[in-house]
Amino acid sequence: MTQSVERIHLWGRRPHRAWWVAAVSGLAIVSAGAFTTMSGLLVGPLHAEFGWSRSTIGFAASVNMALYGLTSPFAAALMDRFGMRRVAAGALAAVAVGGGLTAVMTEAWQLTVLWGFLVGLGSGSLAMAFAATVVGRWFVRRRGLVTGLLTAAGVFGQFVFLPLLSWMTERFGWRAAAVTPALAALVVLVLVRLLMRDHPADAGLRPYGAAERVPKPAPLPGAARRTLRVLRDAARTAPFWLLAGTFAICGASTNGIMWTHFTPAAHDHGMPVTVAASLLALIGIFNVAGTVGSGWLTDRVDPRRLLAAYYALRGMSLMFLPLLLAPAVHGPLVAFVVLFGLLDVATVPPTIALSREFYGEDGAIVFGWVSAAHQVGAGLVAFLGGVARDASGSYDMVWIAVGALSATAALLALVLRSPRPSRAACPASPAGPASPADPAGPARGAPKARSAAAPCFPQA
Repeated sequence: MTQSVERIHLWGRRPHRAWWVAAVSGLAIVSAGAFTTMSGLLVGPLHAEFGWSRSTIGFAASVNMALYGLTSPFAAALMDRFGMRRVAAGALAAVAVGGGLTAVMTEAWQLTVLWGFLVGLGSGSLAMAFAATVVGRWFVRRRGLVTGLLTAAGVFGQFVFLPLLSWMTERFGWRAAAVTPALAALVVLVLVRLLMRDHPADAGLRPYGAAERVPKPAPLPGAARRTLRVLRDAARTAPFWLLAGTFAICGASTNGIMWTHFTPAAHDHGMPVTVAASLLALIGIFNVAGTVGSGWLTDRVDPRRLLAAYYALRGMSLMFLPLLLAPAVHGPLVAFVVLFGLLDVATVPPTIALSREFYGEDGAIVFGWVSAAHQVGAGLVAFLGGVARDASGSYDMVWIAVGALSATAALLALVLRSPRPSRAACPASPAGPASPADPAGPARGAPKARSAAAPCFPQA
């Protein structure tokens, strides 16, 4: 009976308001995601027009990626303090202003301020922390489904715009390509203001699937302090550094090298920019399948083994890429695109699962900090990759070096050990353990096992 009612609410003529909130949240994530992979399209045009070195342009991209990750754990605290709608609207305004003003910049430092700081802060505020907050507040049932959909929305935004923006860059110039996602962000900002609500209680509703209404929690002015406190305590344990280290390498081998340097590297081998961007878009399509499949496997296979396999395969594929790049697309290159697409975001579900396994109800915040390491690794390789290209005239050694890093991550994943917390120090929660694939955690209003002020972490 409950399942029948669920289907009516989900597919009927009057869906629960939670689905409208999820839909507009997905649009916000798509809009912000469009900026995260566009850096590669700007390298060539900015170098040609202004004479800026690739390392200079890569520095702005590295600032963007680092802030994208560092903003995420604090964005969740800001949402608890000021509400999701205000934070999401502010983030969309930041990416719109940063992207729009990029079209009129004349100095390299302006690229760092506009694309690095404004776009980085805005897009980082609409990352996984935002998705987890939406799911945690509005959904009790279907949390895994909605989390997967919002994750896919981020991937969709990152890659689906690439062919269009690449075509616009060649046809109308890079300024038109920079302004287009900025205008899209402004449109979504209006929808956020009209349709999003911070909590079901604001609309007089229960969370989707809840048996009763959940009161809206009071603003938490100390949430930022808790975020830092969780970081302090987690940093005293070995699993945190292993997770952060592997995820930093994940960022280096995806955002840092592929999303920033694949397009110019392919162009160095004679491939048209539009074709290279289309290959990245194809990677994005397989990202969705890889993420869903990885989530399914994470429920059935040890996440450590999954991470080791993912990083090992990714490392081997990157080492072979310099041999595959050519002026035209061919079979082995397509095979690389498919394999890399399946592996690209597949590391997220096992990493979330391990964060939950080691850190319990603080796992979501810990994962936010692990995600920050992901972007720091991405930013470093985005910058150093440009330096290597300027110095050697080729990206070949960059691909090989990052492939070797991925092999190291595979070994680090196997070093992780199952936590053995003391039962006296870590009493079981009456609400039961959170699902590894559910970064949103238990529903608001559910009883908690311990105070957030005293996190219970495994002793390394």
